[in-house]
Amino acid sequence: MKPTRHPAPAAMVALVAATLGMTWAAIAPAPARATSPIASPHGSLRAECSLCHGSKGWTPAQMSKKFDHGDYGFRLEGAHRSASCLSCHQSLDFAKADTRCASCHLDPHKGELGTACERCHTARSFLDRAAMTRMHQETRLPLIGAHLAADCERCHKPQAAGRLRFVSLPAACQACHMPEYVSAKDPDHATGGFSLECESCHRPISWHGAAFNHDAGGFPLTGAHKTAACASCHIGGVYAGTSRDCASCHQNDYNGTTNPNHTQLGFPTTCASCHGTIAWEGATFDHATTAFPLTGTHRTVACLSCHVGGVYSGTNSDCASCHQSDYNGTTNPNHTQLGFPLACATCHTTTNWNANFTQHDTQYFPIYSGTHAGRWTACTDCHTQSSNFAIYDCLGCHPHSDKAKTDSAHTGESGYQYLSTACFSCHPQGRP
Repeated sequence: MKPTRHPAPAAMVALVAATLGMTWAAIAPAPARATSPIASPHGSLRAECSLCHGSKGWTPAQMSKKFDHGDYGFRLEGAHRSASCLSCHQSLDFAKADTRCASCHLDPHKGELGTACERCHTARSFLDRAAMTRMHQETRLPLIGAHLAADCERCHKPQAAGRLRFVSLPAACQACHMPEYVSAKDPDHATGGFSLECESCHRPISWHGAAFNHDAGGFPLTGAHKTAACASCHIGGVYAGTSRDCASCHQNDYNGTTNPNHTQLGFPTTCASCHGTIAWEGATFDHATTAFPLTGTHRTVACLSCHVGGVYSGTNSDCASCHQSDYNGTTNPNHTQLGFPLACATCHTTTNWNANFTQHDTQYFPIYSGTHAGRWTACTDCHTQSSNFAIYDCLGCHPHSDKAKTDSAHTGESGYQYLSTACFSCHPQGRP
């Protein structure tokens, strides 16, 4: 069986045309035309169309998982990841997109802070407080306490055309807190002449509960002064220029004191000389600051025993002004008859009134040291005439009272005499 031979394509077309009563020209395929490539709307972008366009439809474009914006010089982070493409790419020619923040974000600072928005803002949120706070810590006013939670516009108030002021904004408290200063009445800051340096009393944690550091003000508060009401010293709410003199607060205490009477006695109004800040009562005067420091039993005697009649100013510091009666009553030896000097301190001390004439050892004869120490009990043991201490007796003690024995012991001694003055001339230190 011979295979069937089909006519050539052209003959087949002619046969069909003859059958249908059509001409060749009507059904013949049109000759091929020369075509030009379609220009890309994305300019110089060289990327596979499938990264953004799909086979189901050319629009809307959807980026595939293979597309990485970072490959084109601008990584999408934070809020940028959810922004529409056209919000940044106003033109489909992506190369013309400006990567500067100000090209998309209206600058409320009007160029005052430059164009580097990323110093304060982040892609996470244009109002990223964490980044703004970190930036603020590098300024003249680091944020602490309540300042951390304050709205920016509380200090950076909008200016003309919505511009926020940042550069050269004063960092002093009164720049923001002047209304609080003027309205404060407890105490009245304006009337009291309070300093505008709010931080001297207030803390950024809370405006209320101010605590003034009195130590820094030149008058440290101690004792009862720490608990006194401010108005008790700052009369009438006057703070600036308040006198620091004790009498400015304690004049009534001074006037009312009768034991001793401060006014009659002309006591100075420098109360701190005797009084402390812990309690007004129980004043103690530091006598060591005067020309007559108190020592020994002088420290425990009553003030009026020396300051007779309550006289303090100009009190005589001579011993006899208090001890004249002691001087007059002394009979062993009799100070009056012997004409002893009134300089009691020559023999007496403030620790013990019993005399201890230590100068006797250096000026006359050793009786507190050497062989005679402890061998006598009273001056009259040697000075037998209480009316004349220039007379003394050496022969009444030891074996000297035995003249024969004493003479025998001094046989051959040149100038020997059985006389006390002779004893002293040979034994001036009391040694054999």
